[in-house]
Amino acid sequence: MTHIFRLGAAVAALALAMPAMAQQPADKVAAGPMVETPSAKLTQLFIASDEANLKRNPLFALFRGDTRFSDQFGDYITDAYLAAEKAAAEADLKALAAIDRAKLTADEQISYDVFKWQRESTLRGYQPDLLNVSKLLPIDHFNGLHQFVPDILSGTSVAQFKTVKDYEDNLKRLDGFAVALDRVLGRMKEGVAAGVVQPKLVSERVLDQLNRHVEGGVEKMPLMMPVQKFPEGISAEDQARLKAAYAAKVKDEILPRYAALRDYTRDTYLPASRGNDRPGLVSMPGGPDFYRYLVSTQTTTNMTPDEIHNLGLSEVARIQGEMKKVMAEVGFKGSLQEFFTHIKTDPKFKPVSREAMTQGYYDIGKRVDATLPKLFRTMPKTPLEIRPYPPFLEKDMAGGSYQPGSPDGKRPGIFYFNAYDLPSRTTPGMETLYLHEGAPGHHFQIALAFENAKLPSFQRFGGNTAFAEGWGLYAESLGKELGMFTDPYQYYGRLDDEMLRAMRLVVDTGLHSKGWSRQQAIDYMLANSSQGETDVVNEVDRYVAMPGQALAYKVGDLRIQAARKRAEKALGKNFDIRGFHEQVLMTGALPLEVLDAKIDRWIAAGGK
Repeated sequence: MTHIFRLGAAVAALALAMPAMAQQPADKVAAGPMVETPSAKLTQLFIASDEANLKRNPLFALFRGDTRFSDQFGDYITDAYLAAEKAAAEADLKALAAIDRAKLTADEQISYDVFKWQRESTLRGYQPDLLNVSKLLPIDHFNGLHQFVPDILSGTSVAQFKTVKDYEDNLKRLDGFAVALDRVLGRMKEGVAAGVVQPKLVSERVLDQLNRHVEGGVEKMPLMMPVQKFPEGISAEDQARLKAAYAAKVKDEILPRYAALRDYTRDTYLPASRGNDRPGLVSMPGGPDFYRYLVSTQTTTNMTPDEIHNLGLSEVARIQGEMKKVMAEVGFKGSLQEFFTHIKTDPKFKPVSREAMTQGYYDIGKRVDATLPKLFRTMPKTPLEIRPYPPFLEKDMAGGSYQPGSPDGKRPGIFYFNAYDLPSRTTPGMETLYLHEGAPGHHFQIALAFENAKLPSFQRFGGNTAFAEGWGLYAESLGKELGMFTDPYQYYGRLDDEMLRAMRLVVDTGLHSKGWSRQQAIDYMLANSSQGETDVVNEVDRYVAMPGQALAYKVGDLRIQAARKRAEKALGKNFDIRGFHEQVLMTGALPLEVLDAKIDRWIAAGGK
């Protein structure tokens, strides 16, 4: 996530997308005689940079299972924090430039290149013209401390509550959270003064979220969930004390700040917000340059918005041709648009209940698990759980997502699916969604990197959206090889989801580069897929709130597909699909140019 200043639900992605290196403290590096080989210098740089990063960003450590900073929240959303992050990137690049890349091993050169790309990309974001946009948009309905922190500190997510110390550490974190909420309000006020504000559709959704928290009161606040059910081993006396302390903290420090944010959003920010007739960055001061930056960082390419827009139009036309083949197979008589309506309205394609959806995903998972060894040599040890989104999140979330487990495998990876507004949802895309978010999609890509202790930790825990989401979309394409899509409607669901990613290229660039209205984007998506209106509205509002992020899926997928075709053609009978997947997955999430170079070296070595 390159919105590095909008610390919200995407700090999970931030923890993956920033150079978060090893968990070993830097002082351990200094033990013993200093070795000045290029390899040793590279290792020392990675470890020292990582330790400094975790100290500056203690929330990152939660996602890594590192508890050394569990009583700290962090100094986010201040100019001093931004200056420290900029200085760290500059220092890392200076140290990297002093290392002779030519004297490193092939794997170390990959690490060198990835680290260089990440730090240069981060540093570009601190250019004044870009920073003056990003820092003034601290929250939206996808990214914001107001949603993100209650989720990760709820006791059902990232933060662990097993001991009295865990509970007491969290109380200290909540002090930092209260301060950060004040800072969010301050940035919003700066944004109004500068004319750098969200569009009304985003502000309205944020206001709805804030209303739900304020009106729910203390007991319904997710931050209270850890004291509603304690683990064994915590005495009744401690339970009573902690429950009272949490209630007081939420009542006296947290909810008043939510109320202040709510009131300002309702009374000042929403009226000052941009219109939905041109909600993209193109209509905001500094927006066009910021969008071009986001396009480059999210796709890890030099493609322009126009090139991506035209690629999207081409892909939409190609996928429509594949959809018409499915129509012929099932004997549907009518136009493609009528087929979309059939999928959206026929009761046989509607989920019966939340429970039925959950069981359906369980069944899909079992079928996929049985065939994965055909395509993969290494399987994640981290377990994968399947859950619907918690009710306080589901209204504003996409159809599904993945939350990584911990590197030690003790916290499982979680595939979340959305059961909100069931009548608007359809079942043909269930196999595809599981392949993307679960196995062999994000769960494989992230867990295999986490578990690979041979990697420098920034490759284990770092990443970029184009690789991560490109792999997720590529994983969908493996469905037939994994024995899925035997039902033509489920294969249609695969095409419909691929169409979604192709439409994103058109719509995201349309909104942020060509000045499309919200309704124009909604109408385009409804006309070119069987996505339900609730899903389409959420998707469009997501693209408005997270510019450029949605471009990464199709761009990344097409590059992985092209690399596979290149290898198949060059290696012929020596091509091993399991070996190819090892090459793609076992060095973490690589910028696409680095991935291409790695695959080309593998091809040159005969696929060995």
